[in-house]
Amino acid sequence: MADTEFFALSRLSFQTILVLSVSFLLAYLFLRRPRNLPPYPAGWWPFFGHLLALGRAPHLKLTAWRRQYGDVFTVRLGMTDVVVLNGYKAVKDALVHRSDLFASRPPNYTFDFITGFGKGLATARWGHGFKQKKKFTTSALKTLGMKVGKGSVEDKIREEARCLCDKVAEYGGNPFDVEEDLRTTVANVLVSMVIGNRFDYGDERFRELSEAMVGTLVSITAGQLVSLFPFLRFVPYVNKSYNDTIKYNDNILKLLREEISRHRRDLDRENPRDFIDYCLVEVDNHDKVDNLTEENVMYFGQELFFGGIDTTFNTLRWSLLYMVLNPDVQRKVQTELDAVVGGTSPTLSHRSQLPYTEATLAEVQRIRTVVALGLPHATTQQVTVAGFDVPAGTQVIMNLYSLHVDAVYWPDPEKFDPGRFLNAEGHVMRNLDSFMPFSGGRRVCPGEQLAKMELFLLFSSLLQHFTFKLPEGAPPLSTEGILAITLTTHSYKLCAVPR
Repeated sequence: MADTEFFALSRLSFQTILVLSVSFLLAYLFLRRPRNLPPYPAGWWPFFGHLLALGRAPHLKLTAWRRQYGDVFTVRLGMTDVVVLNGYKAVKDALVHRSDLFASRPPNYTFDFITGFGKGLATARWGHGFKQKKKFTTSALKTLGMKVGKGSVEDKIREEARCLCDKVAEYGGNPFDVEEDLRTTVANVLVSMVIGNRFDYGDERFRELSEAMVGTLVSITAGQLVSLFPFLRFVPYVNKSYNDTIKYNDNILKLLREEISRHRRDLDRENPRDFIDYCLVEVDNHDKVDNLTEENVMYFGQELFFGGIDTTFNTLRWSLLYMVLNPDVQRKVQTELDAVVGGTSPTLSHRSQLPYTEATLAEVQRIRTVVALGLPHATTQQVTVAGFDVPAGTQVIMNLYSLHVDAVYWPDPEKFDPGRFLNAEGHVMRNLDSFMPFSGGRRVCPGEQLAKMELFLLFSSLLQHFTFKLPEGAPPLSTEGILAITLTTHSYKLCAVPR
């Protein structure tokens, strides 16, 4: 009897020791962190980290934590430590002054999968290959008109602006949702540069592309658990958002494969017509990019669609929402347009004569930063930030939203006031501190110039022709926004009254 009890106790002790050992090991692996890493905010959970605390508006939570923990802190996303930089000084130091040290991208399973594991630009790791591809892409887009002056894509944007105004006029001042028409217009500028064609309003092929783009962005955001724990992509129901991401993204890639095949069939190497043509010539010659393939070209096109359409479209959508909410600002913009442009169409040459119009667009970009958290960066070597040690390969989030609502630079930051961007003489103040809507440094948005051209020409054309109002009896418009990859407005309808 005694021997039996002894062995039972021994087994119990062994099991207890085993459980405790495994528990301590898991706790050690989960809790261990490099020495002198920036502090954690309170409120993290085992395995989930701060994911639950961040909620559906992480840009707001991170900015709130800044007031408590300072400009530099660490959040735990799943099993990964992520350093967050807030405020102008910390972000500029990383993006501009020490750009090379923060120029890589961290692993993210879903992002990496849909972009071919770095075959494009957005998720490509820092190095010689990335530099070659970015230089080539930027050069090709400038050749195709992404510049001011001779050979600019300005005429194309103005043509699309006229088409948009004609389409909006068809609603006859009745309530409508501008989303689809605005997205088509913005897409046509970029799509014509990439594949050489444009879409008519209501085009079925564009509707499918648009649904695929929106679906991809929404499902990526909803499926963050798979990015944090890739094994969950095999778990039914939990992997639904991930599977949706792949399905929607495949539709975009299918369109681009078809376009690449079409371009290959009638390619004139001496006279490339669009971005795909320029890429195919480089695929054959390898003059500027080592080992460029048609698969790379497909992912280039995919990223241009996402980066060049969604951000500009959402900025314009926010701009119309704020015009409805601020009719006095809308009237000032229209008065300026009437005095300078008159009955002609706005051109880029008018920009210097339309400071209030420019300031209004800048204020839209400030108050509702479309890419609120940018794309995540990664350190290329160990670096010291604000006295803390950040190891090589650490994921870093640049909280651009925190720059644009910093009361030190922008008093009463939630007030919509274009005057912030004007000096005493009424001229636009450029390169203001704590204003980085396109990010900066090595990973600055490659389409910044094109976006600025589109925003100015499309916004000024719309306000020249229409006064935008809230429909009678409509509920108040929300300025909260929905953060996916970009900060989007809630759905809303407005009336465009012809002037």
